[in-house]
Amino acid sequence: MPEPPRNKRTLVEFRILGPLEAVRGARMVRLGGGRQRALLALLLIHANQVLSTDRLIDELWGGRPPVNAKASLQNMVASLRKAVGTAMLLTISPGYALPLDPGQLDSARFERLRGSGVKEGAAEKRVPIFEEALRLFRGPPLVDVFYESFAQAEIGRLEELRMSVLEDLCAAKLEIQPPAEVVPELQSLVRSHPYRERLRRQLMLALYRSGRGVDALQTYVQWCARLREEWETEPGRAIQQTAKDIRDRRPELGAAI
Repeated sequence: MPEPPRNKRTLVEFRILGPLEAVRGARMVRLGGGRQRALLALLLIHANQVLSTDRLIDELWGGRPPVNAKASLQNMVASLRKAVGTAMLLTISPGYALPLDPGQLDSARFERLRGSGVKEGAAEKRVPIFEEALRLFRGPPLVDVFYESFAQAEIGRLEELRMSVLEDLCAAKLEIQPPAEVVPELQSLVRSHPYRERLRRQLMLALYRSGRGVDALQTYVQWCARLREEWETEPGRAIQQTAKDIRDRRPELGAAI
């Protein structure tokens, strides 16, 4: 795929981890509303890929395009080019493509930071990397197109990655911070995300390390009761083992999970 000219004057940064934004230097790029934003979001989800005209029309109009859909798409492309730069949005048969460097898209930067944090051995270094990654989120990802069918898979993927980084961050904090300082954060996260079992395991460990073994086991008992009442199922093996280790006061509990 041909690449557009790259220089500091034309480089546009795109943000999808929250409201859709485009920034050139220190200035916001004025974007159109409605379907034009949906077009940009769709191209950003598939950055560096060629999307055919037929696919774009199908995705933007939900399989029910108007008779003038092709002309409307061409007008939206022209308007988008005026906003972000003619060289940014390429016409490549059988449609269009938005070539981007990794640093131009916040979700790509987030994933790069996540990968660096996961590979980092020392918890002292993992914590600031994960915190920097999470700061890129300004709200729910792709919120402008939250109900569009074409965005659902990417929204779910980014939300899951965000939760994974949150859990990795809490695990790193448990390695280097007094556990009592981590307890309130974990309690808040468990309330906000009640079905993330790893967060509950981490809360149990933080409570136990803080000298609150009874509270740790009570957290487990409440979780078991909730699962049985709502889903008629049992907790996972990992959290079952954590509860057993707490009851047995196993020395392995000195390591973060």
